[in-house]
Amino acid sequence: MKHDFSGIGMTSARTRGRLVERLRQQGIRNEEVLAVMGNTPRHIFVDEALSHRAYDDVSLPIGLGQTISQPYIVARMVELAIGGARRDKILEVGTGCGYQTVVLAQLFKTVYSVERIAQLLERARTRLRDLRISNARLKHGDGFIGITEAAPFDAIVMAAAPTYVPDALLAQLAVGGRMVFPIGTVDQELRIIERTEDGFTDTKLEKVRFVPMLPGLA
Repeated sequence: MKHDFSGIGMTSARTRGRLVERLRQQGIRNEEVLAVMGNTPRHIFVDEALSHRAYDDVSLPIGLGQTISQPYIVARMVELAIGGARRDKILEVGTGCGYQTVVLAQLFKTVYSVERIAQLLERARTRLRDLRISNARLKHGDGFIGITEAAPFDAIVMAAAPTYVPDALLAQLAVGGRMVFPIGTVDQELRIIERTEDGFTDTKLEKVRFVPMLPGLA
């Protein structure tokens, strides 16, 4: 899904080029992911007061106790997610400000995204409308439950860290699909679970830091 965001006050090509170069140095190899990261206007997802830091490799507060993940971790998780068998449908758990949703919408046919905080979801909905993203379906719901009615998903990406792997999400993963997520409390790690004909394989990756994943609605 190619998107042209030129009409929404893009930052300079040089600023975005530096971001892509840094991601490359940090080990992001997929050129498609790098192009999408360079194409996505991260500054419109943060408060105006922080927009000068939008292309730094840091997570930033977006209010309501939530953050926008650092560009590297978004690129890393997205790169892992598109390594699965198909790219038809992805489930994003934790819409947040909608930045990662927009990144995913350029790489998957349809993005389903669930967010428990109604206020964040409404803001994300407005941003996606402004950017004319038409292939993302947003839902106010509990991330631990996922979106059963749209399953199975070719990939699932979680933007908050649970303390255990939710069974409901495993059940919504298609055979050949992969789930990319952080897990843990103080010591968190990034993991991939892949679903095969025979069951699930679990791979542990690097240490990460995410907000905790909470149940219920807010």
